[in-house]
Amino acid sequence: MPFSPLLLGPELERAFQALGYTQPFPVQAQTIPRVLTGQDLVVQAPTGSGKTVAFLAPLLHLLVKGGPGRLPGNPPRGLVLVPTRELAAQVRDRAAELAKHLPHPLKIQAAFGGVSVNPQMLALRGGADLVIATPGRLLELVRNNALSLAGLQHLVLDEADKLLELGFRDEMKDLLRQLPARRQTLMFSATMNAAVEEVIQLFLKVPQHVLVEASPELAVDLEERAYLVPQEQKGPFLRELLARETWPQVLVFVASGRRADNVVRKLGNSGIRALSLHGDKSMSARTDALDQFRSGRLRILVATDLISRGIDVSGLACVIHYDLPRSPKDYVHRSGRTGRAGLGGVAISLVGPAEEAHLAVIEKKVGRRFGREGVKA
Repeated sequence: MPFSPLLLGPELERAFQALGYTQPFPVQAQTIPRVLTGQDLVVQAPTGSGKTVAFLAPLLHLLVKGGPGRLPGNPPRGLVLVPTRELAAQVRDRAAELAKHLPHPLKIQAAFGGVSVNPQMLALRGGADLVIATPGRLLELVRNNALSLAGLQHLVLDEADKLLELGFRDEMKDLLRQLPARRQTLMFSATMNAAVEEVIQLFLKVPQHVLVEASPELAVDLEERAYLVPQEQKGPFLRELLARETWPQVLVFVASGRRADNVVRKLGNSGIRALSLHGDKSMSARTDALDQFRSGRLRILVATDLISRGIDVSGLACVIHYDLPRSPKDYVHRSGRTGRAGLGGVAISLVGPAEEAHLAVIEKKVGRRFGREGVKA
């Protein structure tokens, strides 16, 4: 099915063509018409399913339909709440790409912590049509009278489960007190649990529900391998893998920021260039690493789970779990960085002796047994 039956208009269809989208993904086909009706919506969809466009495209359409002028006092009409800085920047960039051909310009602004608040306050002077923000920085802007939510018409809670996992429940309750009662609220989450259901009760009014892939399954064209590696041999084996394989880009996941820096240092000692990405890095260093990786100037990025949902690289060939994730759900989110949008990919797990039982738990949850190969000490 082409995008035209979704009634988003020729300008957004041109944007889809420019981005190489020929037809909507299931989450987009099911979500976009419902968003346009103005009703509240709960969407459960896995990582990599195309949900960012599913809420941005109709949101931009509704903002343009509302007219070119911003509201008195310059409160934003649209707000997207996200859990991490990286995801805020990613959503902002995708919104800007989709908005290029609109009949009149929309001011789109991201706001997140880890950097000085002053430039963001200046950027919001004169208002914004759409703000993409993390909860803590958003509340800081509101408390400093740099931003008002009084005229908000559309609220999106993106990665709602991750917002709660990262401890933003209190900030979200504070935010709720700032919001106008009359608004449209859209909530997107990869998983559902009691905490997410609580958010639904607080923020949404009689929402419609969209479910895309009820179980946490990965792309059918994703190859999954497990190498049984003595813990002390993981580093040498990773270097061997990266040297012998021809993957154009590789994302390596580790358990901590210290481990990420250590892996990068040892790769560098072997003449393999890599950068690390984790919560202890400065915002400028994190932005630079992501920019290099997304542009293809960096082949290997070593990251922690903290920012796993903020990494979206088109055509990423391989994800390596240097350390197994804490839960099967985290395995799905990590591995979902590759094999996206119908493209093939490979997910490799390096499994130490103490991790084999945990690997079995992950396999049981995703419903598959991975190909196994032993690695000699």
